[in-house]
Amino acid sequence: MTTLDEILLNVRHGCFPPADGGLTVVPQPSPRDLGVLSFTAHAVVFADADPAWIRGLLPPGDLSAPLGPAFLQALAGRTGRRIGSVDLLGLAEPLPGPPPIELEEVTGSDHPRVTRARRYRDSVRVWTAPEGGLLTVGRGVAGRWESAVEVEPEHRGRGLGRRLATAARHVTSEPVWAQVAPGNAASVRAFLAAGYTPVGAEVLLV
Repeated sequence: MTTLDEILLNVRHGCFPPADGGLTVVPQPSPRDLGVLSFTAHAVVFADADPAWIRGLLPPGDLSAPLGPAFLQALAGRTGRRIGSVDLLGLAEPLPGPPPIELEEVTGSDHPRVTRARRYRDSVRVWTAPEGGLLTVGRGVAGRWESAVEVEPEHRGRGLGRRLATAARHVTSEPVWAQVAPGNAASVRAFLAAGYTPVGAEVLLV
């Protein structure tokens, strides 16, 4: 049986599910991680729910249905979960050498961004930048490294978000993933400028 880990590993190597309008249903990689991934003309549902029930709600060839409200509400009701936001999913390879910005690793932070990261990820590490920013990196869906950044309002518009997103590629030796709300155009631009390649869309049910 195909697993989500295998699918993500293939994506890391540039091998995507076939753009055939199809659907792949796989088990959850952990009790925490349940959701939907949408690639070009192919969706992946990772949920410990009856695959036949899932397929019955998603007619073949309906490319928008897996991320549509009707299916997500049905899946949330079936699993007793809440629908998260639909995010752009980006991926970047690690970079050698020190980060392009001064960072100080901290522990015990109660920053809202850190609290959110710990809700969705394991082994979370946190750094602050004296310029007024914060970087978190942790093990998220299927154990992949995921990064998130926060720039204080008075320091926005100066490229700090891009430098923090780039720094995430220096603090781990593995590829780094990022989930970015499409409506947050500044964040999308920052991660694109930092070398993250959009690979699909993702919604988690929490």
